[in-house]
Amino acid sequence: MEEEKLNKEALMQKIMEYKFAINDMALFLDTNPCNSNALKKHNEYAEKYQEYKELYESKFGPLCIDTTTNSWEKWVYEPWPWERSIR
Repeated sequence: MEEEKLNKEALMQKIMEYKFAINDMALFLDTNPCNSNALKKHNEYAEKYQEYKELYESKFGPLCIDTTTNSWEKWVYEPWPWERSIR
C-alpha cells in the first residue's frame, strides 16, 4: 500500500485535504441534494479520509479524543494534535 510509505506530515496533509473535500461536497449537496455524482464523490472522499485517519492513528497516535478508547495514555502524555508540528 503506497499510503503506508507516507510520513507523518504527508499523512496529516492527506487527512486535511480529504476533510476539506468532504466538507466542500457536503455544502454542494446542501443545495443539490439529488446530484448522485456528488453524493458518490462525497462517499469516496469520506472513505479515503477514514483510511488515512486510521493509518495516521495506528502510526502516530490519536487525532481526537473520541478515538482513544484503548490508548488513553497516548492521548494524555503525547503532544496534543494542535501542538504537533506538521512542518
